[in-house]
Amino acid sequence: MSNTTSPIAPVAKSPLDRYSHAWRALRHRNFRLFFTGQSISLIGTWMTRVATSWLVYRLTGSALLLGTVSFVGQLPTFLLAPLAGVLVDRLDRRKLLVWTQVLAAIQSIVMAALTLAKIITISEIIALSIFQGLINAFDMPVRQSFLVQMVSTSNGKPDRHDLSNAIALNSSIVNMARLVGPAIAGLIIAAIGEGLCFAIDGVSYIAVVISLLMMRISPAFLQRAIAQHTAPTMLEQLREGWTYVSTFTPIRTILSLFALLSLMGMPFMVLMPIFASQVLHGGPHTLGYLMGASGLGALAAALSLALRKSVRGLTTMIQIAAFLFGAGLILFGLSTNLYLSLLLMLITGFGMMQGLASSNTVIQTLVPEDKRGRVMSYYTMAFVGMAPFGSLLAGWLAHRYGAPHAVIITGTCYLAGAAWFATQLKSIRKVMRPIYIEMGIIPRT
Repeated sequence: MSNTTSPIAPVAKSPLDRYSHAWRALRHRNFRLFFTGQSISLIGTWMTRVATSWLVYRLTGSALLLGTVSFVGQLPTFLLAPLAGVLVDRLDRRKLLVWTQVLAAIQSIVMAALTLAKIITISEIIALSIFQGLINAFDMPVRQSFLVQMVSTSNGKPDRHDLSNAIALNSSIVNMARLVGPAIAGLIIAAIGEGLCFAIDGVSYIAVVISLLMMRISPAFLQRAIAQHTAPTMLEQLREGWTYVSTFTPIRTILSLFALLSLMGMPFMVLMPIFASQVLHGGPHTLGYLMGASGLGALAAALSLALRKSVRGLTTMIQIAAFLFGAGLILFGLSTNLYLSLLLMLITGFGMMQGLASSNTVIQTLVPEDKRGRVMSYYTMAFVGMAPFGSLLAGWLAHRYGAPHAVIITGTCYLAGAAWFATQLKSIRKVMRPIYIEMGIIPRT
């Protein structure tokens, strides 16, 4: 009889083990807390977005006022984001984020009270939209910058491998909420009215505040960030941030495409009530379906990014996403069939989120920690700050030529931007390659 033993066969990995890298950022306690709080709060946020647009259209019936409300609500971000970025680099990001959540909750509760009392007017909606815009000018750059603190090691150093996954997972919950929130909002608006949507949103902010207060922030991280500052005054820091963004080719090019997306692409969302009621002959339910379909496509894009193990190849994904989004918008403007429109919303949602999350990941990977707040403020400025001008443009185009033609025009302009970005890829990659090699993302040859 032989004394040799048979080698033990390796145990096959389960599907959960095989894809465990897709949620690796959740091993960080702080990010788990944030993920949980945001999952609750963002549903309320999307309910408010749908309820606000429907309320404005119900009160006024005006495409131009839909664009105007969006314009005044986002203009403060364009004006204040660079200053907010300097403050984000100087202050405790968690405390600043707690304050933005508390103020946003107050704004939603006031909207709820006025709407439920049936005394709200378009003037009050505009005033409260401006107030929310002031909050967002600080909330978005601090939120994006704070992600790196939530996936930092005990010595305060950011874990860049987990950062890209945290961005993808954060995008996933944004779009899960975008899928669920509008659908719930459509049902609530049809049954009760917009006021309850605002009230739910106001209460949902409690979850985020609790999650932030429960976090344990490494003192080493804050000390490291403060020690890295080289500019002694806010004005010099402001100038330093602009110089970095405007001269560093990869970030400058990506933000330029991002700004065009915000100007020509994103404003189609403010016209959704018109497509739901006039083009597709539906009501709040139809609006919820359209927003939900776009959210489902965006969620699929975010999940596909979470499954990625590296940031390599994301510039190509930005290019593909831009073409998908532009083409989807043009075809959506031509559609008069609900099912075809829902399919096209899936495509545009996928292209939009694939581009947004990929851009965010590349930028956050490249930027040094001492400039993160200022760079993400320009990211916010490109994403949200250009949107008011786009909303105003979309409202004017829809008022003059009709909503379908407005979307076709803006989609065509964004396709042209996607073609320009394709011509810049070679020069972008040339600058990024040595940085990726230094970080260990690309192996040394």
